[in-house]
Amino acid sequence: MQDYQEEFEEQDENGGLYEHHRLVADPGQSLLRVDKFLANRLDHASRSRIQAAADAGYIQVNGTPVKANYKVKPGDVVVLMMDFPKRELKLIPENIPLDIVHEDDDLIVINKPPGLVVHPGHGNYSGTLVNALLWHFGQLALFNTDDPRPGLVHRIDKDTSGLLVVAKTEEAKNYLSLQFYEKTTHRKYVALVWGNPDPKSGTIEGNIGRSLKDRQIFTVFPDGEHGKPAVTHYRVLEELGYVSLVECQLETGRTHQIRVHMKYIGHPLFNDSTYGGDQILRGTTFTKYRQFVQNCFQILPRQALHAKTLGFLHPRTGKAMFFDSPLPEDMKAAIEKWRNYISNRENV
Repeated sequence: MQDYQEEFEEQDENGGLYEHHRLVADPGQSLLRVDKFLANRLDHASRSRIQAAADAGYIQVNGTPVKANYKVKPGDVVVLMMDFPKRELKLIPENIPLDIVHEDDDLIVINKPPGLVVHPGHGNYSGTLVNALLWHFGQLALFNTDDPRPGLVHRIDKDTSGLLVVAKTEEAKNYLSLQFYEKTTHRKYVALVWGNPDPKSGTIEGNIGRSLKDRQIFTVFPDGEHGKPAVTHYRVLEELGYVSLVECQLETGRTHQIRVHMKYIGHPLFNDSTYGGDQILRGTTFTKYRQFVQNCFQILPRQALHAKTLGFLHPRTGKAMFFDSPLPEDMKAAIEKWRNYISNRENV
């Protein structure tokens, strides 16, 4: 399940490096690669993740960054740095309202509003979905552990709205996690993107990983030398002049996958500030048009992405479960403005 956990986790970037672990090699230490040295001594740290940390310059020996193949010798001071401060998370229950679409003894399906962070992390230690879950389900055994992400089996970005399933028992969590890992769940998103994709339906393939130039964003590595395989199927639902309403179906679940893949084919999500969609990428230079787009940005102050459908097998009954959620008001309003704009332009 390691790949699933790596896919699930996302760490924010803030530029500086902070010490998280400091280890001193014993006097009798035999020569050993630093990645293996750390993997042997740190709980919950896979060798692949340690190698990735070395590639990013996060492992230092005697004050100097080293690669994963550095051989540790007696007396070496090995330090694992990260780009966020070390902090012990104390999860606090918070009375945050939840839009619960379905609930039974094993799971709940939530329609997450935009702006709600799923789990605590650097810069977001409260006000998250996990804090809300602890308030609503704190009496359950699964929510009374040291797990910083109790019940979570997948995630969606802070500014993405839509459906999320949360387990209420350990058995349900394992069963649902396996479905996401084996890619047997069914997830469709609706996005408003710049331009008109051609062809109107297709499949986007390309490894996704953190950019080598800017660790805060993700990018596509088409030759597969970095990142992890990612597959997105898309279909244009409606063309609205300089933007299009698109349905995206995930075959994998990489961080920012739809946002990164749509940018890769030249159609960033509308108002996606991380991937350039908050600029006017199509249309005219007329002042009136530019003001119209700015008005749309104000109506929809986030990336235009909604997790619309979610399907999986119920962990207890094995029954196929399927859920659909309406577009949130901000997306509906922006789409309607574009429809009116196109209609008025065609009637001139």
